[in-house]
Amino acid sequence: MPRVRPTTSRPLAALLTIGGALGLVAAFQLTVDKFVLQQNTIDGKQTSLGCDFSAFISCGDVMQSDQGEAFGFPNSIIGLIGFSVVVTLGVLLWSRVELPAWVRGGLQLGVIFGMTFVTWLQFQSIYRLDRLCPWCLVVWTVMIPMFVAVTSWNLRDWRPENPVSRFLENWTVLVVLLWYVAVASAVWFHFGDRLWA
Repeated sequence: MPRVRPTTSRPLAALLTIGGALGLVAAFQLTVDKFVLQQNTIDGKQTSLGCDFSAFISCGDVMQSDQGEAFGFPNSIIGLIGFSVVVTLGVLLWSRVELPAWVRGGLQLGVIFGMTFVTWLQFQSIYRLDRLCPWCLVVWTVMIPMFVAVTSWNLRDWRPENPVSRFLENWTVLVVLLWYVAVASAVWFHFGDRLWA
């Protein structure tokens, strides 16, 4: 008799709740900082934000770029909405609520969109803007494991015999670590010692 897999997962619940909360804090702070920048522009003031550490590590420069408003409004608003949903679903999973298939499908679409958008923003930030935003780095850091873990969880139940499903289930942590190494390498090889200037 085949083993029945649970459709709730405590580790995934913890990741979604904690990672979503960290992403929500970052999105909230970016939104507040955006309002501060806009108010200072109206008042004619030049102000640096708490996350402006150097010429290359600066939230303000990134937020004031066209890429900071990819859809015509601050990107952080997408984060406020998306991470609120993620935290809610994480708490539900932690409470052992079995999510309907359509909710899991929606979560999968959400993390695919989120990871695609984050990857585009990583490229833009590193290679086009030549700046890193500390709060954005928090979002990058939590999106990678959430994307990999949610995808692994869904594939495990939707396509359990698929080789990709088995690979992700067995090597989730390794995939996340390698992804981190790839992003960190891109940052290091592009900026090098300039990061600390």
